[in-house]
Parts: sequence; structure tokens; C-alpha cells
Amino acid sequence: MACYLKQRTIAKTVCCSGIGVHSGKKVNLTIKPAPVNYGIKFIRTDLPDKPSIPARFGMVVDTSLATVIGHNGFIVSTIEHIMATFAGLSIDNAAVELDSYEIPIMDGSAAPFTRMIREAGIIDQDSPRYYFVVTESIELNKDGKSVGVYPSSDFKITCTIEFDHPVINKQTFSVNINDEMFEHQISGARTFGFLHEMEYLKQYGFAKGGSLDNVVVIDKNTILNQDGLRFPDEFVRHKILDSIGDFSLLGLPVIGHFKLNKSGHAFNHAFIETFFSNKQSWETRTIS
Repeated sequence: MACYLKQRTIAKTVCCSGIGVHSGKKVNLTIKPAPVNYGIKFIRTDLPDKPSIPARFGMVVDTSLATVIGHNGFIVSTIEHIMATFAGLSIDNAAVELDSYEIPIMDGSAAPFTRMIREAGIIDQDSPRYYFVVTESIELNKDGKSVGVYPSSDFKITCTIEFDHPVINKQTFSVNINDEMFEHQISGARTFGFLHEMEYLKQYGFAKGGSLDNVVVIDKNTILNQDGLRFPDEFVRHKILDSIGDFSLLGLPVIGHFKLNKSGHAFNHAFIETFFSNKQSWETRTIS
């Protein structure tokens, strides 16, 4: 991560439309500039009084299939890709308006959101940017899964995944997250799923919007998408994308090295609880 001294927002309003991968519902989404210390907030324009909800860990209500936040009886679902985009491009403040409950899946990656924000432009604001600076190791290990964060001079993620499948097997990728690296090495990695899992989910009313246009679909020994993969290790890169979105719900950018092994949304959020229960292992401060 480029350690920016000032908070940042987008320079102008941008919009897109798509469908929710689980709901199958069409949704219109608008990203607007926001003032300093606003953070990222989601606004449901389809509901009375247009209620808003901040993108913070304490608002997470479900992590089973995606990251879902909720407040006062309404939800915003599948926020991880757009949140990864804000974090990956170092956007601190933005208002996200949508007219349904699920963020559009677009092409299954964060690349469309990244292009939108690049098109809008990014501006510095007249207020300092605060960081969580990791000073001691924090770790969570359970059932063969692990997440840890360690002192580092920047924001770095090393991720390992392992699937008993010939297309994936074991993959590891490590990256220092800054605007350029996120845009070119991470944002384009798409969500993936196994054909039998998608068929099962559709049977029970989920993945209604899932298709080869927005999911890398894996059969017994091959990928069904005609164009193949965008990266040889697209699967682990997408897990890094998801984790950037999940960890952005800490509320501040982190200067530290995250190391993940076989983690997912639920385990990432369990780690955030561990992070906040180890206050002696980090400090919040500006960077001079």
C-alpha cells in the first residue's frame, strides 16, 4: 500500500448496473464522493427514508456465502469485491447507493469497480489518514486454517489455498498491496466455484445470477469457461481479493503483513475479532 498522508475520495459520481450473483435481481449502483471521516457507507435507495449502513465489522450479519452487513432490519449483501476496490485503491470516503439488497457481481471480479473509480478520478482531502500499525504478531489457527498479521513496513498479503482438484491443487501468492498492484495483479481475479456446488445452490434458491459470465466454473477435471483463466493462479489471487475486502471492515487501512492459509470469509471475520481483542499488538496513528 502506498502510505498516503491524506484521506482520499473519488472526484466525481459514477454509476453501473448489474445483477446480484445470489439474488439474480437487477441492481443499479452509484458511487459518490464523500467528506472526510465519512468512511464507506451503503445507502438503500429502494427503501423508505433511504437508510444507510457503514461498512464496519460490527455490522456483519452473515459470512456463509458472501459478506453481508445489516442494520435495523435491512441488509446489503456481497460487499467484498467493491470493498476490496476501495481498500486496494486507497479510497477512505465514499457513499454507495443501490436500489436492491445485493451488490452487482459484474464479471465476478473487482475490475469493473476499479475501472469506474479510475474513470472518476481520486482526490486527496484535507485531513490526515489514520492506520492500524501492527507492532506484534496476532494469529488465529483452527482446523487446519490460519490467519496471522505481522509487523511490516507496508500492507502485504501472502495467501495459500489447497483444493483436492487437479485444476487448483495448492497455490500461493504474495503481494504488496498498492494502487497499481491491486489494479493489475488482483482486481481482475474472478470468483470461482465447482459445478456441483452451483447446481446445489441454485436448487435451494441461491446463485440465481451465477453464470459463466461472472464465475469461473470448475467441473471434475476442467474449467468450463471458454476463455480459460486470466492468471495461471487466478484462484488464489481471488482469495486475496476477498480478504482485502474482508479486512477493510476493520475500518482503517493496515500496515502489516497478513498471512492466510485455507481461509475464507467466515475465518477472516473470526480473525478480525482476534485482532480487536489484541489491542496491545497494534496502534492507530498517522504516517509522517
